[in-house]
Amino acid sequence: MQSTSLMEPMVPTQSKELDDLTFELVQQASTLAGRLNQTVARSVAGIVRSMNCYYSNLIEGHNTHPVDIDRALSDDYSLDQKQRDLQLEANAHIHVQALIDEYPLPYAPTSPECLKWVHREFYAHLPDSLRWVENPETGERVEIIPGAFRKKDVRVGGHIGIAPESIDRFMRRFQDVYSHGSTLDRIKAIPAAHHRLLWIHPFLDGNGRVARLMTHAILKECEVGSGLWSVSRGLARQEKRYKELLMGADMPRQGDLDGRGHLSLKQLNVFSQFMLETAIDQVVFMGELLDPAGLAERIDRYVQQNAVPKGTNRVLREVLFAGEIRRSDVANLTGLQMRHARNVVNKLLALGLLRTEGPRKPLRLGFPVDVLDDWFPKLYPMKMRSG
Repeated sequence: MQSTSLMEPMVPTQSKELDDLTFELVQQASTLAGRLNQTVARSVAGIVRSMNCYYSNLIEGHNTHPVDIDRALSDDYSLDQKQRDLQLEANAHIHVQALIDEYPLPYAPTSPECLKWVHREFYAHLPDSLRWVENPETGERVEIIPGAFRKKDVRVGGHIGIAPESIDRFMRRFQDVYSHGSTLDRIKAIPAAHHRLLWIHPFLDGNGRVARLMTHAILKECEVGSGLWSVSRGLARQEKRYKELLMGADMPRQGDLDGRGHLSLKQLNVFSQFMLETAIDQVVFMGELLDPAGLAERIDRYVQQNAVPKGTNRVLREVLFAGEIRRSDVANLTGLQMRHARNVVNKLLALGLLRTEGPRKPLRLGFPVDVLDDWFPKLYPMKMRSG
């Protein structure tokens, strides 16, 4: 049986640099949390879940266009089987993150039970074509069992995962280390937990997405993560660097000045710094994007450049800052008679710029996929087209 000491060190060096980055992440996340009206923030969280899904799957080589993700959320699937399967995969990812965002979780985020639950919820919703892996050396196809630790040996690049019979013990040690400590220490250790989970490689497939969803869950539990930002966007935009540093942290200790564990402490510190800096960068990016004044200006610009009903800018601006309005408020905002105001509401609902839960329910701001380029520039890497 393999000793769990093989994955030591499990936390980065105590250093002012990492402490400062951790504290900055907490500060920036706190500032972001107060940016938007909570009703609007809940709507934005839906966009961020789709974004997180897009970038996390992109890291795995699955490029599902944001428009196709949006269509999948409305059960509008492609006739092309491969594209349809990727849409179902996107739906599965968004489903799991929505469960995580409904905090509290049924288990501690770093527990084997929680990680199995995340894996099970993801794979149980995948099409059959995405629930098999093939051994590149033998050609053997093996079914992935949702929520089950692997029973076979695996090699990822130059790294050989922990032997199947030792996974349970390694995962218990994993939970013991990453479930305790002060909030700041737990946040600082998140990159290490992210890497060590991938290093153990407990599942036959899906470890990368489970690790990123776990990271989101720990951040949320530590009251730093929220539905308003995603570290996956930053990791995907630096995918080559992300994967290089993950492999670097797989390295054994390099001499007497490289810690006292089996693995390299220096490389773990480098990866930890990268992850914390990436998280800060994404919080700052979303903070600038969600600044209400700036968002209101972009919405006004969109209204001026598109065929929308008279008074739309005043209606959308009011909903942005107030969170929701009554249908009867639209007449006062636009200066239109009630009958014409109802027509404006109906047109804005049809365009997706307003949303409501029923004919007598308040109106909320909508974020249809075709406005994202204009309202949230650079959220995605390319100009999105609905055609």
